[in-house]
Formats: sequence, C-alpha cells, structure tokens
Amino acid sequence: MSDRATIRVVVADDQLLVRTGLTMILNAQPGIEVVGEATDGHEAVAVARELRPDVCLFDIRMPGIDGVEATRQLAGPGVEDPLAIVVITTFDLDEYVHGALKAGARGFLLKDAGPELLVQSIHAAANGDALISPTITRRLLTTLAGLERATPPAQPIEPLTDREEEVLLTVARGRTNAEIAEELHITLSTVKTHVAALMNKLGARNRVEVAMWAYETGRVKE
Repeated sequence: MSDRATIRVVVADDQLLVRTGLTMILNAQPGIEVVGEATDGHEAVAVARELRPDVCLFDIRMPGIDGVEATRQLAGPGVEDPLAIVVITTFDLDEYVHGALKAGARGFLLKDAGPELLVQSIHAAANGDALISPTITRRLLTTLAGLERATPPAQPIEPLTDREEEVLLTVARGRTNAEIAEELHITLSTVKTHVAALMNKLGARNRVEVAMWAYETGRVKE
C-alpha cells in the first residue's frame, strides 16, 4: 500500500482501558485510523471480515477464541486473502509467540513496548514487513533453534543464491525492506524482488515465515 494512504486498523482487546488507550495512540498518528473495535475473539474475526482493515491489532488472551485462533482464521494456512495481523500482549511466553507467528501473525509486541514501537509495527505490517519486539526476537531465535522437531524444516524448491541468503538473515533479524536496502547497499525494489523470491522458494506466506525458517534451519546465530 502507499505510504500516503491511511492505514485502517481494527483493535481487539477485552479490556476497555487497554482498547481505548491503543485506539487513542493510533488515532493520534497521521495516516492511521482505527475503523473498528472488538471485545472478544469471535467479534474480532467478524469485524475484521466485514471491514477488511489494512492491519488487525489483536490481544493474545480474549474471551471466546484467543488471539492465536483469531489470527489463524484470518491469516492462517488455507486463507485465500489473509489479513495483516499484529498480536499484542502482556505475556511474553514463547509458546504464545510461536503459536501466533505460526498462525500467520506479521508482528508480535508486548503491551509495554511503547507507542513508538506500536506505530512502527502497524506501518511495517501494512507495508508487508514484519516487526517483532527485539527482546522476543532474540529469545525466539534460541528457543526455535533448540526445539526437537518431528520432521526437519522443508527444503527450498530451488537452492538459495548467496544474495538471497544475505537477505534471509536480515529478514530473520526483523529488518524492514528499507533497512535491508541500506544495510546491503541495494535498491528497495531489489530487496522486494529477493524477499518475493525467498517466499516463493520456501513456500512461505509472509516474511515472518521466512524468518522462522531461518531460525529453524539454524542459519541465525546470536
């Protein structure tokens, strides 16, 4: 989407004060508008399907169905036109992070992350990037690398090029397209081309799945 377009957001949280606070922060930002709110998971899914916002901001723990299941219904495997979802919570337990990202979330933030990181995550999700709290990213890296898996990570349909491997590592560290372009001294369009190629080769639905594949195959080191 264009950087000049208004980013339409749906906020779902069962706590009125939290929901109101998030809405006030986002509505105070130029180019962001909260177009819908929900108080539980079922309502979140219904509102999101009706309004088709650019980004959904979902709490992990909600009555009815939780944020992970709501994310799965709107952005999970098999969803034809997935929505961009950022999961926000007071709980930084690894199983929540893993579950939300596997369900299709494009970002994961703690509620104490602050307004700046919150707004960055909304912009990143709307533009097809992904933002995960830096502390979560580091721990997620080590946790996923240490998991015993029933099946090994899928192999790419074609070997990755050296440049794609470089881009893969920057995506895995949570860099945006603009940051990758600057870091690797390539154009923004070239970054987008490489990210698209990675998604195609890895069968990934979004760049978070690309990042998780990098973790799972041991490519990212502390």
